[in-house]
Amino acid sequence: MTPPRTQALAEGTLGMALLPIERGDLETARPLLAEAVAGGVSVGANASLFHGAPALEFVLGRAGRTSPGVQAAVDRVVAARLAAARRRRDSALLVPLAEFDLIRGLTGLAALLLARESPPPLLGEVLACLVSLAHPVHDDGRVLPGWWSADGPGHEEVVGGHGNNGVAHGIAGPLALLSIAARHGIQVDGQTDAIEVFARWLDVFGAFYWITRDQLTQEPPPSSAPPGRPSWCYGALGIARALQLAALALGDPARRQMAEEMALAALADPARLDLVTDASLCHGWAGLLTVTRAVATDSAAPDRFAGHIEQLHQRLAAGIAGLPKPGFMEGRAGAHLALDGSNTTGWTRALLIH
Repeated sequence: MTPPRTQALAEGTLGMALLPIERGDLETARPLLAEAVAGGVSVGANASLFHGAPALEFVLGRAGRTSPGVQAAVDRVVAARLAAARRRRDSALLVPLAEFDLIRGLTGLAALLLARESPPPLLGEVLACLVSLAHPVHDDGRVLPGWWSADGPGHEEVVGGHGNNGVAHGIAGPLALLSIAARHGIQVDGQTDAIEVFARWLDVFGAFYWITRDQLTQEPPPSSAPPGRPSWCYGALGIARALQLAALALGDPARRQMAEEMALAALADPARLDLVTDASLCHGWAGLLTVTRAVATDSAAPDRFAGHIEQLHQRLAAGIAGLPKPGFMEGRAGAHLALDGSNTTGWTRALLIH
């Protein structure tokens, strides 16, 4: 049986409910939530921050509601994912993206646990699992980063594997999560070291969406990449925000300055901005605007971003009507959330922006 897509945070009615919830319109949100759960709520292998019981808990939490039953189900999902990660490590296998990433994996589940009013002890176990990705692994006689994955960005097998850099599916996600947790005073052994390891990797390779085995063995390492779309999901702005969060967690003003310059360079590059083709949160103007606002808020010189924010707002307003989907990540609901510019409910936590 195919699970109902309504309970998908990215594109279903569950994610669509975030817009009226942020606007304080619970009357409009209720039927969307009812439709989302009408076919049941997944607690299986596909359950994640963006699907099933965890996604439901996240949306209910934005409305100020808690459900002990849903939270207990989420805790069981997290425990099962941690057990699977331990089995994978014991087998000395490379980590699959779905084990640790934001959209399907432990980074997203940690973001959800962190968003609870009282983060549970289980959060510490998840953070420790993410910290373990900073330890190198050995594969086919080579030493590789601990997040090196055999499956590709499109979930296909890649010869030699790859190191994914994006916020949605790569190491920028755990970096942002560990940094946000640290800023909330939540730390586990090795967390600071892991933040530094992930940040140093992105210092070298962050211009690329991902790195292949051939690129990793190249001497000297590749220093430039073809112009890429500076999206939240894969791209310079999402990575710049992750690096800025790391700098804030580490108390490193020089790194913060570097991260902000990275964001400003992307925002001032017409070649890269021309690659943005829609108004969505995931990879379009809504995501760029939301990230840029966050970077500016935490910058020592926020005025440098004011003109860019105004231009992004204009591009987003002009592009919303062209979005064919109604949902959160690639549709009009998410775009309107960005256009409104408020974050009263903490909806941006799903993107690890705050």
